[in-house]
Amino acid sequence: MLDTELLQPLIWSWLEFAIRWTHVITAMAWIGSSFYFIALDLGLRKAPDLPTGAHGEEWQVHGGGFYHIRKFLVAPENMPEHLIWFKWESYSTWLSGAALLMVTYWAGAELFLIDPAKMDLEVWQAILISAASLTIGWLVYDFLCKSKLDQKPTLLMVLLFILLVIMGWGYNEVFTGRAVLLHLGAFTATIMTANVFFIIIPNQKIVVADLKAGRTPDPKYGKIAKLRSTHNNYLTLPVIFLMLSNHYPLAFASPYNWVIAALVFLMGVTIRHYFNTKHAGAGNPVWTIPVTIALFLAVIWISLLPAKHLGTVIEDEESGRLMTPYELKFASAEGFEEVSGIVMGRCSMCHARETAWDGIGTAPRGIYLENEAEIASAAREIFLQAGVTNAMPPANVSYMEPAERRAIVNWFKAATKS
Repeated sequence: MLDTELLQPLIWSWLEFAIRWTHVITAMAWIGSSFYFIALDLGLRKAPDLPTGAHGEEWQVHGGGFYHIRKFLVAPENMPEHLIWFKWESYSTWLSGAALLMVTYWAGAELFLIDPAKMDLEVWQAILISAASLTIGWLVYDFLCKSKLDQKPTLLMVLLFILLVIMGWGYNEVFTGRAVLLHLGAFTATIMTANVFFIIIPNQKIVVADLKAGRTPDPKYGKIAKLRSTHNNYLTLPVIFLMLSNHYPLAFASPYNWVIAALVFLMGVTIRHYFNTKHAGAGNPVWTIPVTIALFLAVIWISLLPAKHLGTVIEDEESGRLMTPYELKFASAEGFEEVSGIVMGRCSMCHARETAWDGIGTAPRGIYLENEAEIASAAREIFLQAGVTNAMPPANVSYMEPAERRAIVNWFKAATKS
């Protein structure tokens, strides 16, 4: 029979997995429908036999059949009997994402959310800031969209970008690096879902109600919804990156993570502009390709900046295991003995077969760091997670010192030079 203390974190881990899986599935559905309808909208063509009120049509082939699609810019003359609403994909994505935020970052606030070196918060304070911050973006953005800026879509997008950069910087002043990018993604996704819930769907319902009542729908509702839908389309790719960012310590654990996120938002714009222009048949904007590559190279360069300040001095007896040539290279490198002591003291309480940290039931990612062979085998991960970045330990809960991080960097450099 499993021990109760062990059972609880295992159940919690499976709960997190179930919510994360749901979040990924619903996000795929939402993003897929978003990309499809933007491409469809941009690919519409005029035809001589279009019915009254139709803006354009498109023929598509898929799954062994042909589809004939027509778009009415405002509404058809009569209400169709069968009407499909595209809203639950967005709602389900946000709700599952909010649940995942609560399970992972709120319940594990001391490990994943609070960084005492930035702001020594109580758990309830961190959760309050986390929750309240997600509403700020929507309120400011919605205010801007309802102002006269709705007639200046490019300026509106620039202001939205500035808002996102400010929030990224603000998050970095409060939370752990891991939480910074995750919250910026949740902040952006909240704007996107709020667009659907508060603007796009209500406007469509107004049009449907007018049709049912025999009134002529006002075209302004469609124009407003189209503007918000376009914004969502350009924000999609950066949100995907931010959702997955916790897998990349060079991004989230950099002190410049908010700058990296800003560049990723710009990359999202250039990539979507390329595809949107192609789908609209409006040309081939190849200039977006070198711009995107340049932005990505800038991200790489920025992620490596902290390494410049870390210093440039730059068979296992315990386990009885024979080392591979790769492991032997790191185990025999200068500084390995010191690094082994650091890892054993700062990391092994979680990266163990029997963990000693409350709430951690199994070693993260199945990585064990209990002997020299295992430490040598995980050299690259240790270097990335605890050397050039401060991703590990999470929130620096075991108080790894800057000198210890420098020792890890110097050891890794010594091994790779030999």
